[in-house]
Amino acid sequence: MAEPRETAFNSFLKDFAENVGKFHKGAEVLAGIRDEDVDVGATPKTLVMRRDKAELFRYEPTAERTVDTPVLIVYGLIGRYTMVDLQSDRSLVRSLLAKGVDLWLIDWGQPGRTERWLMMDDYVDDYIHEAVHRICRETGHDKVTLLGICQGGVFTTCYAALHPEKIKNLVLTVTPIDFHADINDPAAIQGLLNIWMRSLAPEDIDRLVDALGVIPGEFTSSIFSLMRPMHSLTKYNVDLFDIVDNKDRLMNFLRMEKWLADRPDHPGAAGRQWLKELYQENRLAEGRFELSGRIVDLRAIDMPVLNIYARDDHIIPPSCSKALGGKIGSTDYKEVPLPYGHIGLFVSSKSQDKLIKIIPEWLRARDG
Repeated sequence: MAEPRETAFNSFLKDFAENVGKFHKGAEVLAGIRDEDVDVGATPKTLVMRRDKAELFRYEPTAERTVDTPVLIVYGLIGRYTMVDLQSDRSLVRSLLAKGVDLWLIDWGQPGRTERWLMMDDYVDDYIHEAVHRICRETGHDKVTLLGICQGGVFTTCYAALHPEKIKNLVLTVTPIDFHADINDPAAIQGLLNIWMRSLAPEDIDRLVDALGVIPGEFTSSIFSLMRPMHSLTKYNVDLFDIVDNKDRLMNFLRMEKWLADRPDHPGAAGRQWLKELYQENRLAEGRFELSGRIVDLRAIDMPVLNIYARDDHIIPPSCSKALGGKIGSTDYKEVPLPYGHIGLFVSSKSQDKLIKIIPEWLRARDG
């Protein structure tokens, strides 16, 4: 009968041998992967218009049209739109195309110091406005549906309030409206980003923007990493080692990392508004936010609104998104909470099934 120490040592040797084998296999898999193999945002699309660094694309249809009104996806400036088109089997873009949606997208590109003076006014009343007009001209429609994501949802909300005559429907996902709604929220982790942003000294925000012209992508990336420190510490050793010998799972991991690494700089003037006027002063929810000389009155939003938020969102607390319902003028308002996180809402295989059912069905019911 083997001694306990001998049994434990033999078990250690077996695990060690298996791990060494796994490591070697993983090294072979990694050696065969090139950067161009880690393709994100790969769904075919055609460039329709370019205005400065902003580009308007139309996705190539993959199914018979079932939703007539064109849908424009508006992502934020803090990340890249490729998150909604990360891989073929977890792509909101491909899923909506497969449901017969006429899908368009604004890509903000990579802003730099030359865009330091651009304000949210420019993004809403110039770039989005021109994109909407171009889509209407190309398709023969007089209205479009806006699909806003996170900060892009704030842009589309403002546009719908300022130009309601151009919007057929408004679809929002993980979009903050009341930036102070989390203050009394018992789930503290869901308001950590808000707490940090509110704690910044306004003069420090000014110093950062004045010195650099932008809010660097590396700065925002570090903030998001610090929000989940244990995950950030372990994903390149524990998590990666678990999947390194499985090419499909490894490619999924690398696509997500490629998206995370592609963090653009945020134009300085727009960043000031985002941090000071919204996060700190909460002007949008309080009816004091002004763009292009006009107050953004949420009561002017009289079109149908679908508001989807993530119940486990650690970046945008659900309470900040839910606040929209009581502030708009529309009587056709639907709120949908889903049990995912901020990013998981778009990249989880389970959430894909829900999103691609909810959004097209809601649009088809209002497409007459």
